[in-house]
Amino acid sequence: MKRTRAQESRAAIERLYITMRHLFTRGSYKPMGVSGESLVQALRVLSPEIYGTVTDPEKVELDGLLYVMERLPRGIEECRFVRLISREGYETSHLTALVPAKRKRNCYRLDEQVMYVEMTRGRSDIYDILTHLTFLYIESNKIYNNSTDPKSKISLNWTMLEEVVQKEAKGLEFDREAAAAYLSHLIGRTYEETVVAVEKFEKSSNSNSLFSIVYHMGKLALEESKHHLDREISFSATLRERIGHHVYGELWARRIKMNLQELGLIKRPIHIISANLHSVLNTIYAYQKLGSSTYEEIEQVAMDVSVKAKGNHGKALYDYASKHGFVDLPDESGTNIGAQIIDSAKFEKNEILPGIVLPEAADKKPVFVVMDYAFGEQAYECFDELLKPFKQGVQQTSLNVVSTSIMGKAGILYGGKGDLMIPDAHVFEGTADNYPFKNELKKSDFEGYGLGVYSGSMVTVLGTSLQNRDILSYFMESSWNAIGLEMEGAHYQKAIQSASKIRKSIRSNVKVLYAYYASDNPLETGSTLASGALGMEGVRPTYLITYKILEKLFSK
Repeated sequence: MKRTRAQESRAAIERLYITMRHLFTRGSYKPMGVSGESLVQALRVLSPEIYGTVTDPEKVELDGLLYVMERLPRGIEECRFVRLISREGYETSHLTALVPAKRKRNCYRLDEQVMYVEMTRGRSDIYDILTHLTFLYIESNKIYNNSTDPKSKISLNWTMLEEVVQKEAKGLEFDREAAAAYLSHLIGRTYEETVVAVEKFEKSSNSNSLFSIVYHMGKLALEESKHHLDREISFSATLRERIGHHVYGELWARRIKMNLQELGLIKRPIHIISANLHSVLNTIYAYQKLGSSTYEEIEQVAMDVSVKAKGNHGKALYDYASKHGFVDLPDESGTNIGAQIIDSAKFEKNEILPGIVLPEAADKKPVFVVMDYAFGEQAYECFDELLKPFKQGVQQTSLNVVSTSIMGKAGILYGGKGDLMIPDAHVFEGTADNYPFKNELKKSDFEGYGLGVYSGSMVTVLGTSLQNRDILSYFMESSWNAIGLEMEGAHYQKAIQSASKIRKSIRSNVKVLYAYYASDNPLETGSTLASGALGMEGVRPTYLITYKILEKLFSK
């Protein structure tokens, strides 16, 4: 029997997954050597949508390159050695932390050739960065091949690009049109495509210019090929020792529970919400302070805050909230997940939203624990620790968790950016694991607001960079009835089910609410994550989901 492209792709993902775990255990590898060959081959077979033309032998993938560079430390393309580390004390050194714009992690450049990257968000973080680096090395070899002739002689285009980069580094003027022409030959793109890409990279706050990035990627590939100066990725002993042991999740959860205990809230009804750190705050306090009486008015307040409109109420809401039950807990653990506590007993109004009355009894007033988005497997680590009883010496106190609500961004398989997905099950990609559940939120709750709404199962994937059209079409068109893909759902559900059904650390009938809004459509050309951020299109679904979560929890 001949295997389908979807089967080949799933096999490639499995090979990537197993190979990365093996290389991690081994401690180091050369990405373009024998040890890294399996990763390169598997990524080429998979040919993820987000990496576009990765399988083309000449064309460098430009949108994918920008997507990757915004998630890696600035200047990593110049470094021959990349070392992935745990939190090991470098934050106390004189080294300046480099924090990528789109993936919050501390990175330290030791010298011209060495970059250290902190991994504190679990295995998904490691798979994510290794996939990105493998893509970079594949593209760098294309640049090297395009810069030499069949006899391995360096081309004029490469020599001229080198001069451009040297001038750019010294702040000298250079002919940008000529430079783009040289560059276009080295990346296998038209002059027009090159000019557009150069402008996109210039607008990025995190990456160097496209001229510099292409030059240094090609330079390392050239030096490896001609002078045997191999590139290398390694993993520190401390990272290999700590990974999978909930070191950071435990620190993170304990701080939240310590604050609940100190504030006298630990025995009150607790509602945990995984979302961003502005929507719950703005939704609740826009009504508490400003008296916004409808969802539309609350959304307008949020819109003004998001775009920093003149006279917006962002600071006023935060200051008011801080005096009326809001406690901000910026991350100190290394998880990069901020948290908030909101005590409804300190609200001036006895309604959480217009017409939705809170319980009168003080001990029945709800407490909200809001946590920022987790990343992949990190969701299980943090949620699992948060749902455990709070231990102080020999005494332990179980949290009175009434509900767990997950609002997330996801790739949608129907519709487009900003549309909504209301799941009834999570299917864990690459395994036979599946997690059906009763979702308190329904498709009907979101109809009539001008957004597309879809219900069905969600696929929890190993990484956003490891998907292609064949796999996604299979999940969408088969009896799995998948409506979207994300990275955390099954991990959250695994923690919720183990705490409520097996460990009994929280009530067995805990309410579960899941809703996602579409950040991209990976099946639609030009709408993958590499096409850019959601921007203002994300405000309406974010606040609509937040409003509906609060409405569902407290409406009779």
